[in-house]
Amino acid sequence: QVQLVESGGGLVQAGDSLRLSCAFSGGTFSDYSMGWFRQAPGKEREYVAAVSPSGYISYTDSVKGRFTVSRDNGKTTVVLQMNSLKPEDTAIYYCAADRAGYVTRRLDTYDYWGQGTQVTVSS
Repeated sequence: QVQLVESGGGLVQAGDSLRLSCAFSGGTFSDYSMGWFRQAPGKEREYVAAVSPSGYISYTDSVKGRFTVSRDNGKTTVVLQMNSLKPEDTAIYYCAADRAGYVTRRLDTYDYWGQGTQVTVSS
């Protein structure tokens, strides 16, 4: 059974940076697309970024130029580097794995989810 464990969240000020990590276990990491999603209070969970097994990357428009997603197949880890953080980036951030191997924004295509890590950006 695939398990995903996020880490790296915290409380920062606007303009600061955070690095989120997601540790993957229980499957063949290199077969999976890995996505990052976030959910702010009172809002639906939304797509942030994803990376395919071959390294194709996609971002939602609001984080382009500020966030960078990367994967390390040797360490079975996916990282979301978040720079120039804004108060509107405040949310619980979730890591997800899609065994079909495609980069997609659709939540229902992801097979496994982590428990989430809280990111709070103060103004």
